[in-house]
Amino acid sequence: MNDEHREELEVQAAGGVSRRQFLKMAGVAGASISLAGGLGGLVAACGDDKPPAETTTTGAASETTTSAAQSVTTGNGAPSRGDTIKIGVVSPQTGGLAMYGVVDNWWVDHATRALGDGIVGADGKLHPIQIVVRDSQSDSNRAAQVAGDMIQNDGCSMILAGGTPDTIDPAADQAEAFETPLLAGLAPYQPFYFGRQKDPANPQPFKWTYGLLLGTEQAMHIFVEVYKDIETNKKVGMLFANDTDAQGWLDEKTGAPVVLKEYGYDMVLPSLYQPGAEDFTEQISMFKKEGVEILCGTNNPAELTNFWKQALQQGFHPKIASSGKALGYVSALEAMGEIAYGFLGEGVWHPTWPFKDTLTGMTCQELADEYEAFTGDMWTAAMASYTKLEWAIDVFKRAADPMDKETVVEAIKTTNMITMQGPINFTEPIDPKGWHPNENVYKQLYCAVQWRKGTKYMFEPVIVGNAEAPMVTIQGKIEPMQY
Repeated sequence: MNDEHREELEVQAAGGVSRRQFLKMAGVAGASISLAGGLGGLVAACGDDKPPAETTTTGAASETTTSAAQSVTTGNGAPSRGDTIKIGVVSPQTGGLAMYGVVDNWWVDHATRALGDGIVGADGKLHPIQIVVRDSQSDSNRAAQVAGDMIQNDGCSMILAGGTPDTIDPAADQAEAFETPLLAGLAPYQPFYFGRQKDPANPQPFKWTYGLLLGTEQAMHIFVEVYKDIETNKKVGMLFANDTDAQGWLDEKTGAPVVLKEYGYDMVLPSLYQPGAEDFTEQISMFKKEGVEILCGTNNPAELTNFWKQALQQGFHPKIASSGKALGYVSALEAMGEIAYGFLGEGVWHPTWPFKDTLTGMTCQELADEYEAFTGDMWTAAMASYTKLEWAIDVFKRAADPMDKETVVEAIKTTNMITMQGPINFTEPIDPKGWHPNENVYKQLYCAVQWRKGTKYMFEPVIVGNAEAPMVTIQGKIEPMQY
């Protein structure tokens, strides 16, 4: 990473209002607020007679349509009304990935209040924003179905999808088929870009689907940079389900094996378990036989919980235990209890990160506070899922015609902004080893966190590595697992 790029990443998103001001305006009875789009700044609504944001159930409880307040201030200089922009969200509200759905509920509420009457596009018109949420039920076939439904039946101008390839990739395939822009987040880019190719050996850019996504090589990089602080035999046991996540992680050309080899680690790979597996004796036996001292994987909460309890019962005690996906959620650790202290996880976002919400100007800490007040639960790194909406709004503001999907795609290609999760810059040259590895992906920032006994909550994450997020402050050094 060059100095110029490092300096760019250290710049905070500017502007906006304070959290107190924002919540005051959003909470006053009947009041609404709107971002004045291209005009910049936050415009308070005139009078108290405007309706609050509405949520309408359109079917199952998990399928909702949320609209910002629809009233428009008229008078000299006021923008004329444009068509409503509908944004569809593929969200696992139920099933094994439902922890992502809770986050989606928070940011949809947050964004609806922040957007108020809508946004002013490059066409000079005020466009109301309508957010349509459909439940993927944590099933890839269902994710494809609801994405198609939102495009064909709901008239959505854009689809947002996040949280594992099982949600993102089928939705992206539908978006390509129906020629509709899609923005993705919180998943590996390798399955998103290479896994969806007709000819993986000769990858071609996609026209309609883009993502702020992680590289599995990034995750492995932040982990090995932390691993070196504890003396081990450098044998890493890889625990993965037989799913698209594993395909990206274990890719011999672009995934974890490349980084492990570069840093002199030996990879121990047992057979991939089937999603939803409850018996991990085969994997544990191999780890013990090979003398594995480091555990690495990406696992759903229930799978990781079952594996770890069985590992301890069968005498597998690695010095370092790391996993993605499940360890972004404190609920997974709470399910394991005190035996989970010391786990190393992926940090895709943290309240101490030096960025701001582009819609309200709220800091990361203020967003975390709002999430906790909204849900009653501890903040989660998956709050970064909100970044997709920040990105979408920026795109619609810049598109020459927000209602023309072709111009919306052109605006995606020229994205250059800093979100609550960090930068998205598609104007950077394409570099397979850089932040912009291909036409459809910009890589997210990444840090390593270790889950320790907290002061406010049972578990709290401490940032122990910032190899893929140099502007993020390290809070402590990794400590070995205790048994």
